[in-house]
This record gives sequence, C-alpha cells and structure tokens, in this order.
Amino acid sequence: MQTHIEKPFYRPRRLRAHENLRRLIRETTLSVDDLIYPMFVVHGHNTATEISAMPGCYQYSVDNLANAAKELAALGIPGTILFGIPDTKDALGSEAYAEDGIIQQAVRAIKDAVPNLLVMTDVCLCEYTDHGHCGVIEAGEVQNDATLALLVKESLSHARAGADVIAPSDMMDGRVRAIRAALDENGYENVPIMAYAAKYASAFYGPFREAAESTPQFGDRRSYQMDPANAEEALREVALDIEEGADILMVKPALSYLDVIHQVKTEFQVPVAAYNVSGEYAMVKAAAQNGWIDEQRVALEVLTGIKRAGADMILTYFAKSVVEWLNS
Repeated sequence: MQTHIEKPFYRPRRLRAHENLRRLIRETTLSVDDLIYPMFVVHGHNTATEISAMPGCYQYSVDNLANAAKELAALGIPGTILFGIPDTKDALGSEAYAEDGIIQQAVRAIKDAVPNLLVMTDVCLCEYTDHGHCGVIEAGEVQNDATLALLVKESLSHARAGADVIAPSDMMDGRVRAIRAALDENGYENVPIMAYAAKYASAFYGPFREAAESTPQFGDRRSYQMDPANAEEALREVALDIEEGADILMVKPALSYLDVIHQVKTEFQVPVAAYNVSGEYAMVKAAAQNGWIDEQRVALEVLTGIKRAGADMILTYFAKSVVEWLNS
C-alpha cells in the first residue's frame, strides 16, 4: 500500500542550493566596516608581550603599538580602542589623566603614524588605581560624584592628545553629562562620546583583567556595573546616556546580551556598539586549540549574530582574523 504524500508547493531549500544564491539573499552581512580592534599599551620599548589568556593579543609598548596601528590601517579596519597599563598605580589613578600618561603617549604616536585611523580611548580609572576599582574610594565604597571630576580630567587629556572618540566605561551616574559639558566648554564639541551604557557585572571579563592588570584588590564591581538579570534597567541607562549627550551606546558583553542589543537598537534607533569581550574570545580560542570547534566558522557565526541582533559596530579581538577570513 502506497501512502500519498503531497509535495510541498514552497520549498525554502531552493534558495539555499547554490552559494551565490545564498549570498544574494543573505540578510545580515559582516564586513570590515563593522570592526573595532581593542589594543593594550604599556610603558617600555620594543615590547609585545602575548596575553596568556587571549592568544594572539598583546600588551604593546608605544613604539610597537604604532606599528600595530599601521597593520590595522592596512587591513582596512576603521579604528581601535585603547587600554593603558601604567608603570605605577595610586589611590586616585593619577596616570589616567597625566598629560604624559601611557594612553596620551599612545594616542599621539598612533596619530603621527596613521592619522586616519580612528582612535577611541577607554575612560576609566580601574587600570590606574592601586585598589583596582573604577573610582575614588572612601570608607571602602566607590564615590560616584568625586569620581566624575577625575573622569572629566581624563577625558580632556585624551582629547588634547588627539583621541577621536571618548568612551567612558566606569558606569558612574552622570558621567556622560559631565564629560560632554567639559568637552564642549574646552573646544572639543565635535569629539563624540561612545558610552558604555549597559555594562554588566559579567564573569566574561576574566582574561581582560589579566590583559589590563585591573583586578579589584577587594570586593567586586557589582555596586556600579549592571546586574546580568536586568534588561529593562539597561533601557533606562541607555535613555539617560542619550539625554546626557552620548553619540554611540554600547552594550557589554555581547554574546549573553543579544536581547539587550536588539531592544536598544529597536527602541532608540541610535548607533549601537557591542563589545565581544575577552572571555567570549578566549572560549572560542581555547575550544579551537583543543580541536573541539572550527575557530573561523564559530567566530564568524558569533559576530554575525551580534550584528543581526542590531549592533552597528563590534569591538572584537577577532577583528584582524575576520578581515583575513573574509578576504580569503
């Protein structure tokens, strides 16, 4: 006895049968234009120290950082975001806003070497303080308003050095308004702010803390970074930062917060950045090194998913590899 099976009228597989058809109907396309490459800079000369938890990423001295910036430009990557590691740390993170601080030197060096590369600077104090927290400590607590004055000083010093975009990551209340006002009052009204608007207190930051040497010496950062369980709060944070003058809004991390990226883009229709953070990178690298996954396919799938969620730009340690993969 034969069973009659009605043949399907619409066959979605028709449009999947040929690579060029798949290309033509692809809804989300990842390109070099979407990428920002984070880099770490230290004092010294002719230094490039690989970060053990982040294979392929380095702490560069300023001279080698300039060479690395030339490589980014040659690959067509639009920009970098810089994180500095000082020689000495103190309670107020004074090198963060010193005119000859490590980031200030790095910005000048890159602008001399590759004037057209977009240079973004992370504005925070955790890399520079001896306690590893993102602000001024009094009685064991991070003081919000006292920290704002130091973040303003840091932002202005970066702008004077030639930074193209200021990116405050500290999560202090009111910092976007304070930085925007200071930039405008000092002739930097055309310098945009990329605010870490929804920065979560995430377990995915572990490798970064090795790279930036910024592990807190006591406690944690949950009193100022966001609870991973909250999405509505992220929308309130984003709305505040827009009101205070942010030009680009960042969600960090990316992979566990695709819903937040999507909601931010859908609700506010503003430029959205997503940070594919160190732990997300390290997991893929480690699994690939063990032969468990295909690094190229997984990384491209992850980054495409981040863009599909609504990110206009992605900060990722895979940026250089992505360009090579896409070109091949």
